[in-house]
Amino acid sequence: MELQTLVLPNGIRLVHHPIQNQVAHCGIFIHAGSRDETKPEHGIAHFIEHTIFKGTEKRNVFQVLNRLENVGADLNAYTTKEETCIYASFLCEFYDRTLELFQDIFFHPTFPEKELEREKQVVMDEIRSYQDTPDEQIFDDFEDLVFAGHPLGKNILGTAKSLKKMNQGDVLNFIHRNYRLNEVVIVSVGRIDFRKLVKLVNKYFCDHPDRGQSHPRIAFNDYQPFNKSIRRKTSQVHCIIGAPAFRYSHERRIPLALLNNMLGGPVMNSRLSLALRERNGLTYHSESNYSAYSDAGILQIYFGTDPVHYEKTLTILHKELTRLREEKLSRGQLHLVKKQIIGQLAIAQESNLANMLAIGKSYLLQNRFEPIEAIIARIQATTAEELIEIANEIFNPQILSSLTFR
Repeated sequence: MELQTLVLPNGIRLVHHPIQNQVAHCGIFIHAGSRDETKPEHGIAHFIEHTIFKGTEKRNVFQVLNRLENVGADLNAYTTKEETCIYASFLCEFYDRTLELFQDIFFHPTFPEKELEREKQVVMDEIRSYQDTPDEQIFDDFEDLVFAGHPLGKNILGTAKSLKKMNQGDVLNFIHRNYRLNEVVIVSVGRIDFRKLVKLVNKYFCDHPDRGQSHPRIAFNDYQPFNKSIRRKTSQVHCIIGAPAFRYSHERRIPLALLNNMLGGPVMNSRLSLALRERNGLTYHSESNYSAYSDAGILQIYFGTDPVHYEKTLTILHKELTRLREEKLSRGQLHLVKKQIIGQLAIAQESNLANMLAIGKSYLLQNRFEPIEAIIARIQATTAEELIEIANEIFNPQILSSLTFR
């Protein structure tokens, strides 16, 4: 993948991947998310993502939304525990329009109190919807227990109580404290000459000075295993088993992703799917997920099942984890699991939007992007012995935790 880069005098980084499609994708990535909130600010990073479109010094909310959507573009944003992103997909002829709007939204939002109060109701409804979805909420509740007392444990949405107290001053204070320009990356994937793109980015972003002072993040290092069961009025039992895992820059992140994919990745022939659904008909849905943060990680195994099948499902799941820890893959088995994930990576590369988002996250966390060739090389270099070692480290019964809604 060809990447062209530039660092502006104020610290903003520009990364461009030239393609020949008529549709371009561009985003502003800010290295600030829910883990950067103080306790009273819980949910404010996500609230800013919602309200940053609600007006600027020269545009009202409707003018902001219409600026790109009137020409068929798709304007969007998201928040994670470590990043906030504003992005758009648009015809290549609208690069100037897109970047001008981005700088207006990023540097000149006004956050009118009336709009903030109205959007609080929208986010409140999002929180209620999330609370009505136990198979989603259990993931956040599990992380809150794994990272107990640490900012990484907080869910992104916040609470009704914390949301109610937020005001314009709180929003502007969080932005001033966390939206540091040397931790901002603009990523472009599209058909535009890099010199022209640089000219546009300089025109709209270069003259703005940096904000605030940097605030180092608190490292997580106090994990205590737990087994917790919570009574919920649900027709299914929902269960997560997991433990802390490797950080984003860890040398074994990719082999763990391979192991996770084999165990419960998004395929019908994962070990969990075959053991729980195909052979025994115990679950409609099971999965395992590995999330890597800048200084920590977490692996979570989920299943939902009828209460009468809970014990049997749990027993089979633990048998699969024991297999990972004790049974070395044959040469043929190892070849197949590698071939599977390499194919998935290749398919993912077909999405230019997904590539743009992946480039942005990678540059925020390690100021570089791993080409697919390097990832494939690390996958191919992974041995069966290494997977056994990783399985025994991550799935060690003494450090595994569990959370059950029943």
